[in-house]
Amino acid sequence: MANPQRIALFIDGANLYATTKTLGFDIDYKRLLKEFQSRGTLVRAFYYTALVEDQEYSSIRPLIDWLDYNGYRVVTKPTKEFVDSTGRRKVKGNMDIELAIDALELAPYIDHMVLFSGDGDFRSLVEAMQRRGVRVSVASTVTTQPPMVADELRRQADEFLDLSQLASRIGRDPVDRPQRAPSELGDARPERPRYQPPGQAGAGLERRYGIRQASDGDTEE
Repeated sequence: MANPQRIALFIDGANLYATTKTLGFDIDYKRLLKEFQSRGTLVRAFYYTALVEDQEYSSIRPLIDWLDYNGYRVVTKPTKEFVDSTGRRKVKGNMDIELAIDALELAPYIDHMVLFSGDGDFRSLVEAMQRRGVRVSVASTVTTQPPMVADELRRQADEFLDLSQLASRIGRDPVDRPQRAPSELGDARPERPRYQPPGQAGAGLERRYGIRQASDGDTEE
């Protein structure tokens, strides 16, 4: 019997969020892990995102904490503020270098890299991984106008996975989407959500971020 392929996932968090938002569905990160565990031996699942350090509350923090405790290797760094040529204040948070270094270091230990990004800057990384004998799949979409994946990245990849076709297997069930109460539809200012440790976040956090946590009777595959 042939050995199962060794797989590593590299998720460009901001790019994946923008893509799935355009497609109109939310990622269920537990289902995402199970999908690729079923395809081989999942060696690592990296998630990359930049954070604004001085924010009192970051809406992505509960998701990052859950990922950290549930099978993902989360890589973050603080954003940098700068003023552009027109005098506008902007925020920059690019994780390309961190993702590329991790991928190249892991190359000798994997057979298949799955890159969740449509950023054309990764074309050179994909080519470098292929020279090291790693098969590379790119997960994004061409069903939007314009497509969310750069043409040069799609051409370089060994395989292209369109997220619109994966939605039924890695997306959150629409019935889990929280319904807004009538009182929330007015002008009242919504209450700031309070941070809770991952183990205490409960069903509300699961619904908001597409996270399915196992109940007492569930078993992990």
